[in-house]
Amino acid sequence: MSGMQNERVTEIAPGVFVLKVEMAYLPDLIYPILLWDEGKREAVLLDTGMPGNGLEIRRAIEAANVPLDDVKTVLLTHQDIDHIGGLPEFLASVKHSVTVLAHEADKPYIEGERPLMKLNQETMQGLLDLMVEEEAKRFQMLFADPPFTRVNNILSDGQTLDLLGGVTVIHTPGHTPGHISLYLHASRILITADAMAADNGRLTGPNPYLTPDMATAIQSLSKFANLEIDTAVCYHGGIVRESVHEQIAALISR
Repeated sequence: MSGMQNERVTEIAPGVFVLKVEMAYLPDLIYPILLWDEGKREAVLLDTGMPGNGLEIRRAIEAANVPLDDVKTVLLTHQDIDHIGGLPEFLASVKHSVTVLAHEADKPYIEGERPLMKLNQETMQGLLDLMVEEEAKRFQMLFADPPFTRVNNILSDGQTLDLLGGVTVIHTPGHTPGHISLYLHASRILITADAMAADNGRLTGPNPYLTPDMATAIQSLSKFANLEIDTAVCYHGGIVRESVHEQIAALISR
């Protein structure tokens, strides 16, 4: 069952909103998720885009008709700049305190105690090659002083959040050490983050260029094998509804 749909948001199940956001700096779309338990007046934002995406994500939340005051939690699925970068801007745009959640293994990177894992010349050059010259200059300046934020609470594998009938945390390392995915029991939705990507409704597996440990990343997909999944949502590529189990099995067996 699905509900609201407009140019910024698609409600794929009650209280489950897929936000459609143009990524800052790069010619690509990203799909953060907003989970809203209206009865509890509590919403959780999953990931925040690049630096410069914070206000656009706020506008997408407003387009979902979810009160900003209900967004009391931001859950960061992992440390990559296109997931954590918009958080400072988003936090500055709201008037209330927000709790930030992440896995322990990625916490020191998100908080700036360690440099972001993919902050290296090879990865940077690959991204810069995709940008126009002016954007590339701004991006280089950004990475000289990347945004960081404090993580208030730690998430662990198997932990279930009391929201929308239960949201279970699945530790899926490989793309980063502390990468997590989420499973929504009531709606049978798998939120993959970057454990998988999608292309025109087909799952493509983790991006090998941006996944330092592909063997572990593929092994992590086996954690999805026994879940009852009607819909998967990838941060890169969006919504996948057809033959999700079969597609995951094919990726594992490659």
